[in-house]
Amino acid sequence: MKSEHPILYMDHAATSWPKPEQVLVAMEKAMREEGANPGRGGHMMASRAGKRLMKARMAIAELLHVRNPMDIAFMLNTTMALNTALHGYLEFGDHVIATSVEHNSVSRPLEWLKQEKGINVTYIDTLPSGEMDLNQLEAAWTAKTKLVVCNHSSNVLGSILPIAEIAMLAHDKGAKILVDAAQSAGYLPLDVEQMGIDMLAFPGHKGLLGPTGTGGLYIHPDIELRPLMQGGTGSHSDSVQHPITRPDRYEAGTPNTVGIAGLEAGVRFLLHETVENIYTKEWTLTQQLLQGFDAMTGVQWLGPDIGQARTGIVSITVEEMDAAACAFRLDREYGIAVRAGYHCSPLAHQTAGTLNEGAVRFSVGWNTTSEHINYALEAVEHLCKKG
Repeated sequence: MKSEHPILYMDHAATSWPKPEQVLVAMEKAMREEGANPGRGGHMMASRAGKRLMKARMAIAELLHVRNPMDIAFMLNTTMALNTALHGYLEFGDHVIATSVEHNSVSRPLEWLKQEKGINVTYIDTLPSGEMDLNQLEAAWTAKTKLVVCNHSSNVLGSILPIAEIAMLAHDKGAKILVDAAQSAGYLPLDVEQMGIDMLAFPGHKGLLGPTGTGGLYIHPDIELRPLMQGGTGSHSDSVQHPITRPDRYEAGTPNTVGIAGLEAGVRFLLHETVENIYTKEWTLTQQLLQGFDAMTGVQWLGPDIGQARTGIVSITVEEMDAAACAFRLDREYGIAVRAGYHCSPLAHQTAGTLNEGAVRFSVGWNTTSEHINYALEAVEHLCKKG
């Protein structure tokens, strides 16, 4: 059994591929016509590059329902955005609440801050399906709780946390919420104002369909962070003091203009197609995957039950087969690209009970079809029979 395609890509949770054609066109145009350094010159090319960044900022603001585009700072990825928020907001002795399904992009900086800066951290348990009990969140509160940080959707389980309810509880207690939107930006509708989100870290290269090396951080206008870096911004260049104006305060150094041009094109593709339509399509495909795996002997899938809300991620374990070996064989024998292991989220695997063996993660994307799902299911079934 071999795929009719050179590769069946089912690793969109790591990075989306292929990108819409307009993303490639926009990046080539930026390189050919807008290749100067934005904000670092008065000539026309530098001006065009600066306008490109502003157009991208405005498109992202429209997608996330951010009132002021200047409250969005471009970053290299979600990890940089999360580090900027955590290092820039927390002080010695502060208490932070996170969950038992966090990615290492949250847990590692929290643990570093705990050891090096005296931050206190509480991880509240979720169910193996990824569901959270808000009563547990409230019970974890202390007089020094300053921040709740959590992912919107687990990169292992595909589960979706009730961000609006979490934010409401945090605000009632006088704290803020930082959301890791690595698996929700572009996959789930996001409205930072309506949902009460104070800070939102997002990647450009996943659901937003842009290239790698792009992403950003939304920062509520009432919040000021210590910048992660200081340096040239192209503004206030006559001063040795780092500027305090947004977004320059958080964007030291030459930006990835070509990548951001591609990111803008990806976001505009989403605005045209609508995130709601993409979610409905991907949810339907995910249900097809779940139902197929559910019918197989020796295959266990993780996350919410069939019929429940979830993003386009389905992680499985195959009885008597190592996760890495399973993924390797899917790639080499069937031409299917998936990701195996711990997905940089040992907390989520501990919660799911798969910390010893890891799992094989299938993730659908904007161009996945029902035929792709059928082929993937046939491949896993063949593997199970062949052993």
